Amino acid sequence: MKAAGRNIRTAYREQCQKNPNSLIVSLPSGQLSCKQIFFVKWEPDPNEEFLRQSLVDFIWTVIQNIISYKFTSVAFPAIGCGEHGCPVDLVVKTMVKEIKNQLKMRNIPLTVRFVIQPERQNLYEEFSNQLWSVQEDAETLINYKLPSTWLQSTENKLRFEVPYNTHEYNSIVNNFDQTMEENYTSIIRIERIQNERWFLQYLAHSQEFDKRLNKATERLLYHGCPQSAVNSIIKDCFNRSFAGAHGTSYGAGVYFSSNAAYSDKFAEPDLNGER
Repeated sequence: MKAAGRNIRTAYREQCQKNPNSLIVSLPSGQLSCKQIFFVKWEPDPNEEFLRQSLVDFIWTVIQNIISYKFTSVAFPAIGCGEHGCPVDLVVKTMVKEIKNQLKMRNIPLTVRFVIQPERQNLYEEFSNQLWSVQEDAETLINYKLPSTWLQSTENKLRFEVPYNTHEYNSIVNNFDQTMEENYTSIIRIERIQNERWFLQYLAHSQEFDKRLNKATERLLYHGCPQSAVNSIIKDCFNRSFAGAHGTSYGAGVYFSSNAAYSDKFAEPDLNGER
């Protein structure tokens, strides 16, 4: 911030006051030799799993904006490794790994640099080790493709009704009936959630688990929740920080079941009596 100059500091404060809930603030380069500066809202977490996910979200936000601006290079700081005191190995490994995943997934030519202070020798060595590991990794590129059933939309639409009596519809109903049995009156509609961001992240982690454990790990699971939680889940995924009254039995988290009838107990009816 200091190197960018006083005008950038002033502009940053003004933007934060004007849009206090904004996830990202984009400003001109100021006195820095670049085209744009992205200030991304981020907070560390003492829980390593939450910290790792926050870093993944941070990287995704930056890459998404780089694509929007059609930039060909980006420089990242080693976030959290200064005054926040986050574990250096976790931060570096997560950042390098997620950037690699994003470049694969989106198939974009992007030059990525990491900015490290000269006195942080341990940080430099950790980044060097992780980058060397990535260069030596000769694994086959993971095939990231959206499902063929997904529909294209020019709007920011996430919910699509699945057509009745199609293969997709019947497959969902058949699996649902196996564990729901006769514990419901009728199926009003089936909707497909098309959140590309979270689907691609899920796919990346899923294929990584399959490779690491050397077996298929994907399972068909159900989650029951009140109507008030639906939109948050659709937009922001199953975020553990949203855990409600039923999400603390075995620690803070989000719970699923392979038994639809069991999950149905937590699906509270809305004003129309629908679950």
